[in-house]
Amino acid sequence: MKKLVTLALTLMFFVGISNAQTIEDGKKLLSYQKNKSALDLFQKLYNQNNKSADNIYWYGQALLANKNIIEAKAVFQKALQDGVNEPLIWVGSGGVDIAEHSDLNAAKQKFEQAITATTPTKGRNKNKPDANILNAIGRANAYGDSKTGDPNYGIDKLKQAAELNLTDPEILVNLGKCYQKLGGDNGGDAVKAYTDAVSRDPKYAEADWRMGLIYTTQDNKEMYEKYFEAAIAADFNFPPVYLSYYRVYEKTNVNTAKAYLDKYMQYADKDCATDYFYADYLFRAGKYNESLNKAKEMSSNECKTYDRLPILFAYNYDRLGDSLQSKSYLENYFSIATIEEVEPTDYELAVKVFSKFPGLENQTVGYLQKAIANTTKKETKLEYMKLAADMYGKSKMYKEQVQWLQQYNDLKGSMGEYDHYIITSTCYMSKDYTATMAYAQKYIAAFPDKPQGYAFNVNAAKALDTTTNPGIAEPALLQYNSYLQKDVEKNKNQIVNNYYYIMIYYADTVKDYEKALEYCNKILELIPADSEMLNIKKTLEARISSQSKQKGK
Repeated sequence: MKKLVTLALTLMFFVGISNAQTIEDGKKLLSYQKNKSALDLFQKLYNQNNKSADNIYWYGQALLANKNIIEAKAVFQKALQDGVNEPLIWVGSGGVDIAEHSDLNAAKQKFEQAITATTPTKGRNKNKPDANILNAIGRANAYGDSKTGDPNYGIDKLKQAAELNLTDPEILVNLGKCYQKLGGDNGGDAVKAYTDAVSRDPKYAEADWRMGLIYTTQDNKEMYEKYFEAAIAADFNFPPVYLSYYRVYEKTNVNTAKAYLDKYMQYADKDCATDYFYADYLFRAGKYNESLNKAKEMSSNECKTYDRLPILFAYNYDRLGDSLQSKSYLENYFSIATIEEVEPTDYELAVKVFSKFPGLENQTVGYLQKAIANTTKKETKLEYMKLAADMYGKSKMYKEQVQWLQQYNDLKGSMGEYDHYIITSTCYMSKDYTATMAYAQKYIAAFPDKPQGYAFNVNAAKALDTTTNPGIAEPALLQYNSYLQKDVEKNKNQIVNNYYYIMIYYADTVKDYEKALEYCNKILELIPADSEMLNIKKTLEARISSQSKQKGK
């Protein structure tokens, strides 16, 4: 009897070891973003034993990784209904709450309940929470975009987990992901977390890869190559690093990009992502019909809901000259894509296509405003602001263009000569001449040796020089002449024209013939033999004489 019991226990032990190893294999697949393979593995485990909390939890995580949130929710609900009322299931259920963007406080209650239930109240581990539960909570808050979950809450739990478990690198990777979700100046903390993960396990390729991703956002080629190569050295089978290299080169070197894409497709799951990026490559290689056909193939199978499929159609139809189809797919894409999923080039395409359809400018800018509000990167905000300004310019909506140019310049913090030129000229085209003069004066102050600021100032002043603003052009014209007189011979005609305008103003509008004669004489200093000006001088002198006689009476 004892032998039978021993044999049974031994078999149970080996089954447990095998099961644990299989779960670890599945976790590695998730780390490698081989989500389809991970789902297949965890579903098999779940089908073998759907009362195991570990099997249930990781099956749910695989479903979430595949964006099957509804199915994940059903799995955890079924577990609770079947009596698998364990802390890991509570954490999994709370993770679904986060993924659904539902009640965050309810999720935290489940998390805290799980922590309390797994924290010993006596013994050598008294008051020490379970590191695996803490890591699962951190994983839940690392999931999704910056508006999903509470990364600060996740950071707190993951720090505790890292102190309790000194070997698991995944804890620190989840910590880094939470720091990245915070954005802003938290990139350094994320890098430290990933560095610590590598210290725990130099073969944990995901940590090196994620460090490289941080540096791609900074266009720091030396650093992202360092960490991407480290990820490959850690495990050349790690697919995401090859896809990241493809994304680096997709716009600049399509052949190099293709080489990395081939590596990605070699090691990654054969799924919708590999189909999409192959179609993306075809587009970038100028094979628009082939890319379009691949997109159509995807739309007829399980990939029809792939998040970037509509934008792929939009790009190809744009290049093939079908703006109407491109517009339709763009509208579809923006209606379903999250802000994080939309790439800068997607907005560029929207501006290009929607600009061909009058009346859609404000709709397009609405997309850009959401993107600006969502990003913390100054360079990205500037890029989107410039897109908005350029679109309004193409549509000849100059007042709106000025507003966006001003926002752009305010955020940039400095203005080059082109910045001054474009906002001043645009303001002039908007017919806001008072504002044009204000911009022109700033242009002159910043670049006193350039003629454009003076010219805009004069043109705007002339436009305002009416019965309600008499004489407003004179100071602008004199200021312009002070610049032109640096090279009188070259600028003689313009100087004469400016003085002539002032002379006519005093002669015809103000009837101040002495002042008019003063400017007439300035003109004659430049063109002394001009017959027209000599005749005007005689006329002005006669009028001055007549005025004097009338005053004498």
